[in-house]
Amino acid sequence: MRKSFFAAALLMLLSAGVLSAQPWEDLFNGKNLKGWKQVTGTAKFQAKGGMIVGTATDSKVNSFLATTKEYGDFILEFDFLTEGLNSGVQLRSHLNTEKGRVYGYQFEIDPTQRAWTGGIYDEVRRLWLYRMTENPVGQAAYRDGWNSARVEVIGNHIRTWVNGMACTNLIDDVDKDGFIALQVHTVSPDRQGAKVCWRNIRIITQDVAKWASPSPAPVVNCIANTLTDDEIAEGWKLLFDGKSSAGWQSARKLGSFPDHGWTIEDGILAVNKGDGSESTNGGDIITDRKYRNFILKVDFKLTPGANSGIKYFVDPFMNQGAGSSIGCEFQVLDDERHPDAKLGVKGNRTMGSLYDLIPAPKGEWESYTIDGWQRAMVIVDGNHVEHWLNGHKLLEYERNNQMWNALVAYSKYKDWPDFGNAAEGYILLQDHGDHVSYKNIKILELP
Repeated sequence: MRKSFFAAALLMLLSAGVLSAQPWEDLFNGKNLKGWKQVTGTAKFQAKGGMIVGTATDSKVNSFLATTKEYGDFILEFDFLTEGLNSGVQLRSHLNTEKGRVYGYQFEIDPTQRAWTGGIYDEVRRLWLYRMTENPVGQAAYRDGWNSARVEVIGNHIRTWVNGMACTNLIDDVDKDGFIALQVHTVSPDRQGAKVCWRNIRIITQDVAKWASPSPAPVVNCIANTLTDDEIAEGWKLLFDGKSSAGWQSARKLGSFPDHGWTIEDGILAVNKGDGSESTNGGDIITDRKYRNFILKVDFKLTPGANSGIKYFVDPFMNQGAGSSIGCEFQVLDDERHPDAKLGVKGNRTMGSLYDLIPAPKGEWESYTIDGWQRAMVIVDGNHVEHWLNGHKLLEYERNNQMWNALVAYSKYKDWPDFGNAAEGYILLQDHGDHVSYKNIKILELP
């Protein structure tokens, strides 16, 4: 018993020694705002009771209290409390003095039912980089009252924790350094006077990698046309290398890539503007091989009024006449400007829908873009298929059954034998005569 007691005591002392050896530096002295300055907005920041208290006003822009120093690689910890206000903490951020706006990475504080606290937002610029729908387990981390946060910003890697629970695991290469800032968001008139509080704000800037923690949160890679070490280990493959047409071929002239109608430039694969009809310019392109069970991710960007599509289970020999090759289609469309959105049945030709078959719910994804880019994901696991857009599941269905066949029988695909029931097929990007850009095309084959 005595040996066990002394062993436990020694372990506690050693642990305390290790913890005390971490080179923490206080960013807030608990007394005043020395080392901080307000850079935008009219919300009131003050040091009070060992806290920094931000009070919402009728500010026309978000208010930020920023560190006077800039930081590159660091580990940041802080406690936060919000009276129901959306807020955040900026990381490696900057001030656009002409526009009077702060921009850069933001640790999200979200007390609403959406529960995206710990997510990463790119203030002003690209908007959401890591939505908490990518890690539903982490959405349970936030609680009413005081919360603790840890943020590790090392090289191209940003990881966050809330109350000890891993939330985000982001790869991005846009900002290398910048200030840290506390946000009081703009509010409606009835929310003026509400507060956000921070305390115990401290940072490590020395030997940062030494103190980094592993994270089980799913990785989101925002560096175009690359795979992280984690993605490679999981089995992900790039379907577009950002430089060449390798892996793609014409759906009508197998073995060759279209000699016009498609361009590859600055890491973007784009179908060019034609006359607005199907496959009359460069034509559709398909992968070099077929796929059976997989998770497919594709980033795309529309021009106003554009129409295109991401198809799977494609058989290029099924339709040798006019129009596009036949397959199940994740609709890519400007719903507001293209007339196709009003055709079909109950919106089954709108963005993210299983074209002409199953409609996607409208509006869930609209405000969550990255500089105009959207992220489509298609999951195929046997007969089960899902469509996702910007982290939102839009729809799911089962094929190879009576209900599926009945659905097809009342669609434009009714004349194509056994449509959608093939065990495998090619993946296709559609030429529908409009300019649409694609990048970050990657696939994980499932057993």
